[in-house]
Amino acid sequence: MTISMAMWTPTQPLINISSSGPKINVTTLPRQKEKVVLVLGATGTGKTRLSIDLATLFPAEIINSDKIQVYEGLDIVTNKITKEEQRTVPHHLLGTQNPNSEFSAANFCDKASLAIETITSRGKLPIIVGGSNSYVEALIDDDDYKFRSRYDLCCLWVDVSMPVLRSYVAERVDQMLEKGMVEELRPFFNPNGDYSRGIRKAIGVPEFDKYFRSEGLADEETRERLLEEAVREMKENTWKLAGKQLGKIQRLRNVKRWKTQRVDATPVFRKRGELQEANEAWRKAVAEPSVMIVAQFLHNLKTSNDISNLSLASTLQNAIASSPPLQSMDWGHIPALYDRICADALPSLK
Repeated sequence: MTISMAMWTPTQPLINISSSGPKINVTTLPRQKEKVVLVLGATGTGKTRLSIDLATLFPAEIINSDKIQVYEGLDIVTNKITKEEQRTVPHHLLGTQNPNSEFSAANFCDKASLAIETITSRGKLPIIVGGSNSYVEALIDDDDYKFRSRYDLCCLWVDVSMPVLRSYVAERVDQMLEKGMVEELRPFFNPNGDYSRGIRKAIGVPEFDKYFRSEGLADEETRERLLEEAVREMKENTWKLAGKQLGKIQRLRNVKRWKTQRVDATPVFRKRGELQEANEAWRKAVAEPSVMIVAQFLHNLKTSNDISNLSLASTLQNAIASSPPLQSMDWGHIPALYDRICADALPSLK
């Protein structure tokens, strides 16, 4: 069994090995490719939640690959993860770019590549997450094969039944409205603004153009109608975006032959409104399978018949089963699980 050296060079060791126990001379292990995890999925499927679950369990940092969330501003409209939800996990390329500038796929590749190198140099796992599949495709399938020659990739696809997802994304727009979306959008309105550049490309900005233009000119009834139209158009365009994203993921799988591990989050969304039931569904349908996939990826476990794999699976399942029910964005109560995973894998390295 081999492991990536990047996972074993932190400032502080991930596990403690007794001085009386067997020694592992890591300097003699063959150099392996660094590991990178990618989380794909249409808008609203739970990519962000899964990335935090993984990053609070494994020693990781997150790289945002959403082409709109990369800009500063419009946190409600773009559905950016809050500082509280980040749970101290370092994030890269999230709200860092000038909202009036244009951040291209080439720009993303340059900055994401630098972030990956920085993260792996610290012995951490880069987790790339976002809905802009054109960005990640440009990064991973670059013309000179630089990415794939340096990194092993584990690709997780969080999927949700489209009829179920459509209902949810509509509800999410209503929630944005309640959180103050209109007031957040108002400073970004410009009668001469270019909706094809920068953050003004975000769904929500062009849809509210007529509404803001009517301020001071239209009566209350007209403005109410324009508001309803803007919200309805925003819901429809969000749904269309989800469909396009799903189509691109299918193309990456079926045409470009990307090896993706699909996890079905549909049961979670069917339980929305029932917090405890939804969290339990998330744990069983999404979190546990994803943790198993990433753990096996990090330790190069190839088949379910591998003795180490069976032992690792048992350790993971027992540790997760003995933990309290997981809450949204909260795996903090099992911080030692990764140590237990590593300890379980060590015997096969002797």
